[in-house]
Amino acid sequence: MTAATIFALSSGQLPAALGVMRISGPEAGDVLRQLSKGLPVARRASLRKLIDPRDGTELDHALVLWFPGPHSATGEDCAELHLHGGRAVAQAVTHTLTGLGLRQAEPGEFTRRAFANGRLDLAEVEGLADVLAAETELQRRSAQAMAGGALSRSAETWRNRVLVLAASVEASLDFADESDVDGEGDLLPVGFGSAAAQLMAEIAEWLDRPRAEPLREGFRVVMAGPPNAGKSTLFNALVENDAAIISAEPGTTRDVLVQSVALSGVPFSFVDTAGLRDEGAGTIEAIGIARARAEADRADLVLWLGPAGCGPVDRPLWEIAAQCDRSDCLVKGPKALRVSAATGEGISDLRAALIVAARGAMPLPGQAALNQRQAGCLETVRSALEVACVERDPLLAAEGLRVARRGLDALVGRADIEAMLDALFGRFCIGK
Repeated sequence: MTAATIFALSSGQLPAALGVMRISGPEAGDVLRQLSKGLPVARRASLRKLIDPRDGTELDHALVLWFPGPHSATGEDCAELHLHGGRAVAQAVTHTLTGLGLRQAEPGEFTRRAFANGRLDLAEVEGLADVLAAETELQRRSAQAMAGGALSRSAETWRNRVLVLAASVEASLDFADESDVDGEGDLLPVGFGSAAAQLMAEIAEWLDRPRAEPLREGFRVVMAGPPNAGKSTLFNALVENDAAIISAEPGTTRDVLVQSVALSGVPFSFVDTAGLRDEGAGTIEAIGIARARAEADRADLVLWLGPAGCGPVDRPLWEIAAQCDRSDCLVKGPKALRVSAATGEGISDLRAALIVAARGAMPLPGQAALNQRQAGCLETVRSALEVACVERDPLLAAEGLRVARRGLDALVGRADIEAMLDALFGRFCIGK
């Protein structure tokens, strides 16, 4: 079935200086020829008068570009119309393109076609999605490393090495009685175990890197403690905004409040939560307390403002001696961080310590980082290679290599991942 020719405004909200209309599909060249009275030289901008071929109406004077497939962003014939960036101009061109039988693109459809046509693999697409969502320099540099193929190039090298190992095992099975195939142990070729172990070690090094989620979503810092411990006041001080309501009345905070900020270029998500108490809470406050406990369970770091040693377990936790300016300040151990949001004491030191902790949990600047899906694929590969390393039966070793290859195929999108693709491409804007 022939793919529909699609179009969309790809340059953002109008009005603006320019509005870039993208067209991709088998009819792109014919439509451009009708609009501009001929095709321009490929990949060279040309100033043309755009005409509605149905009635001769002049639409705009625009720069037009022609990108014949497969050497285009989507792998299909593509065209770009660099229009004047007025809403009426874009609407007129949209009306004309629709009248010529083109369909407006769905979110992420251009990128999905690039993936389907082999212009991008899945890891590069995920990196591109993160580039579009990046709000800090750290996020941008890591996302660009992924979009630029850092993981994809490694995955292709790993896959080729798995295929070479698999071929050597097949040879040992097919020609076990011939003298030109040396063996170690049983029927496995010489050096097989060490080669598989070396490959496993390289993949393990990627798995040991900090993950992409703290970088993408922000290092998640949760304020936790009993009512009136100063959580909301500290939250406001850290985000430098009166986002949370502050009151001496217990139970003022009844829901989760999340504020995303960047400190020294490091993305954070600060979370204010309801005060934790076992008695005296009403129905609504009890729901807030349950949500507070859930937030603590998923935090990258908990700032505990309650009695020492009583905070959530199994999560990184810092003891905070808040409201240290007051005579009734909660006394905590010498390792607790003393802060007062009212006077500012200790706030800058706490903020600096948070930046150091967050940087340690994130990839280095420009370093590609695995997301949860990619890490799952590589963990499958690592486990399969671990089995292959110790196997003496070539049939079982070959099966381990087959599982490893399938894991690498899933990593870059060669496997059946249709349901995941729907969710991924839905993150893209229309026109990308």
